Amino acid sequence: MEISLTSAAQSLSLSRSSVPSTSLISKFTPISSLSFANFASTNQFSVRRRFIRRQNCLIKVHASTDGAINANQEHNDDFVLEDVPHLTDFLPDLPACPNPLKKSQAYAIVKRTFVSPDDVVAQKIVVQKDSPRGKHFRRAGPRAKVYFQSEEVRACIVTCGGLCPGINTVIREIVCGLKDMYGVGEILGIQGGYRGFYSKNTIQLTPKSVNDVHKRGGTFLQTSRGGHDTNKIVDNIQDRGINQVYIIGGDGTQKGAAEIYKVEVERRGLKVAVAGIPKTIDNDIAVIDKSFGFDTAVEEAQRAINAAHVEVESVENGVGIVKLMGRYSGFIAMHATLASRDVDCCLIPESPFYLEGQGGLFEFIEERLKENSHIVVVLAEGAGQEYVAQSLHAADEKDASGNRLLLDVGLWLTQKIKDHFTKVRKMGINMKYIDPTYMIRAVPSNASDNIYCTLLAQSAVHGAMAGFTGFTVGPVNSRHAYIPISRVTEAQNTVKLTDRMWARLLASTNQPSFLNSEVVQEKS
Repeated sequence: MEISLTSAAQSLSLSRSSVPSTSLISKFTPISSLSFANFASTNQFSVRRRFIRRQNCLIKVHASTDGAINANQEHNDDFVLEDVPHLTDFLPDLPACPNPLKKSQAYAIVKRTFVSPDDVVAQKIVVQKDSPRGKHFRRAGPRAKVYFQSEEVRACIVTCGGLCPGINTVIREIVCGLKDMYGVGEILGIQGGYRGFYSKNTIQLTPKSVNDVHKRGGTFLQTSRGGHDTNKIVDNIQDRGINQVYIIGGDGTQKGAAEIYKVEVERRGLKVAVAGIPKTIDNDIAVIDKSFGFDTAVEEAQRAINAAHVEVESVENGVGIVKLMGRYSGFIAMHATLASRDVDCCLIPESPFYLEGQGGLFEFIEERLKENSHIVVVLAEGAGQEYVAQSLHAADEKDASGNRLLLDVGLWLTQKIKDHFTKVRKMGINMKYIDPTYMIRAVPSNASDNIYCTLLAQSAVHGAMAGFTGFTVGPVNSRHAYIPISRVTEAQNTVKLTDRMWARLLASTNQPSFLNSEVVQEKS
């Protein structure tokens, strides 16, 4: 079997006439001469599957006009495909069959029903004419050939970790996608997270049983942290005859999914597709544009910010503190601040701050109180943790998922501000502290996230049916792609203090940056 790799990028590709006679990797043509021509239309460049080592491997392809491709690790400026594993990597004789979507009434009017094996998504789309081609991922979507017969599929869905708007929508759309698009009848719900595989009963899922779950917050399958025992989980998968596993969860959950595939499924030679759907309300997953539930969280945070603004505007020297989610990344606090325009100061984990002295938070608060007689501060839960730990002499503890247990920086900062102004500055202030974190986590997803969750779920279903395994799904530059799990777990997505978005926030709030330019460059 062959996998064809063209030189297609997401939005730009070189015209045939721009390719020199020696190789594909010379200079780009001027922008005006760029076109959307596909090399495969005349001279198809292909590489046989046996030459590709998929897992955690960068396939750097050097293509020339004679149709040859050299998959090697030495060309730094060539096309790079970060591919995902496939069942035929360890089950080479696995037969394929036509995709039943060919007969689907819904897809009958679609001009191009199936994604081409040549389609890839570029991780970087803003480039210069002499830039390297860079990294690419396989485009998500239905394939012309599938590796599961509909009647043989026995799928299961599990949710792990903390709550997030949209989990029930993802569950619903996986069930409906399997049933309505592929005719799958056996779908199980694993209750209570990873440990539910071996300690709880499963429930049968049908489109009817999940019909209105998207209107509710949380996860109707229940969730838990920890409990990941790879051997027990895969034993249960094997005993139950499950051959598709859909895992919804964050960083730790996705690492567990990778272990299930790599450590046991591949080693045992099981025909089991493992698909991950990344979940984190903090939007701290690398590679993908954003995580589901994030838009809902930002929208819901507006209610808390607006309430704080109304409260402090109605009294003299009102100081409002709103604590939002953001363990290591301050995306919710940053976006909620930009959307609100009522916030005077935003504090996030990526940007250290200090309280006393010139340019400190206390000085800024006093200036705003004199100017406006009120101030609203938005605070991410992970900000200032080092100060709280020093003040309370707290030990570093972790939860069942291995995440550091955070101290309540909101209450700490509220008390510090109160003490400074009443005892040191001898000023009367009216403190208003709002912590809506659990309220935000528990709401159902909004319209935007519902659509996004549908695309994630259907992409995962298409990928599993096409025989991909050990992968996760998500949008890269607004195009859904199949991504190796290791890529989304190797690092966390954080706010870049040197990016324009943070500069927009500073311009909006006129708050001090608390850092000089040299420190900012070091942190970035």
